[in-house]
Amino acid sequence: MEPREEKHNEQLMKLIKAMHQIVGSDDIEKNRASQEQMAKRLGTVKDMQYTEFFIDHIPAEWIRVDRRHMKKYVILYCHGGGYFTGSMQYARVLTNKLAQSTSMDVLCFDYRLAPEFPYPAAVEDAVRVWDYLMYLGYGSRDIIVAGDSAGGNLALELGLTLKEQGRLLPRGFVLMSPWTDMTFSGKSHEKKQEIDPILSAEYMERARTAYAGTDTDFRDWHLSPLFGDFEGFSPVYIQAGDNEVLLSDSVLLNKRLIQANVSTKIDIYKRMWHVFQMSPFKTAYDAMDRIAEFIFDICR
Repeated sequence: MEPREEKHNEQLMKLIKAMHQIVGSDDIEKNRASQEQMAKRLGTVKDMQYTEFFIDHIPAEWIRVDRRHMKKYVILYCHGGGYFTGSMQYARVLTNKLAQSTSMDVLCFDYRLAPEFPYPAAVEDAVRVWDYLMYLGYGSRDIIVAGDSAGGNLALELGLTLKEQGRLLPRGFVLMSPWTDMTFSGKSHEKKQEIDPILSAEYMERARTAYAGTDTDFRDWHLSPLFGDFEGFSPVYIQAGDNEVLLSDSVLLNKRLIQANVSTKIDIYKRMWHVFQMSPFKTAYDAMDRIAEFIFDICR
């Protein structure tokens, strides 16, 4: 990297860190409120349709492009936020891009959050939403499950839970900076700690404790899908930045999938950070185009 380019990247990550600190707070309620305020400013886009409704007790919404588009396939999106923050509104920055790049309908939902509702509440809600799509008449092969960060964890947990129940799996999975290992065993948890502008060891510990407690076997695949049985799993596409704490979570997952003979692909973006796809610049839009290519490929 040229010195000028490297300096620009450092400045950009400092800006990202400052913006993240604006919505970040040790007070969970303040954190959630800040995210919602930002979502109101950035989440709603012209030429998009948003239909909010409930699936039992679960708030949900359809995100659709306001033009003729493909209706055969849908994307079921699991938002991030460490299992204790985040929402479908906050995720609109990503679900908008997914709907626009694929011309597919996207269904996002507000699963119950920890610590008020710890594990397995989120997984139970994800299964309910999956069942709702079955009720609408979609087949499992008509659905692509996607998620970022903790939402990537939830997407995998949904897939592994369906597999455990002997049910058919979705057509594929798209994971952006997924949190796959609650043991924090990957080398990037130490090596990238000073670089990552989004995540910190303190934040990750708070999220894990809120969701799963402390007296817990974090190697259990119900919490750390990295250790799950992926034999017969659907194709998976992973994106991660090489400046993020969770880089190892993506790399190790990809290796596990290869060992299980699962069709898998990983793209690691240089100088990028945790869920960089939310940012409004070319690399983020290019990443979304790569996601669309993967989805189109598996839907042939």
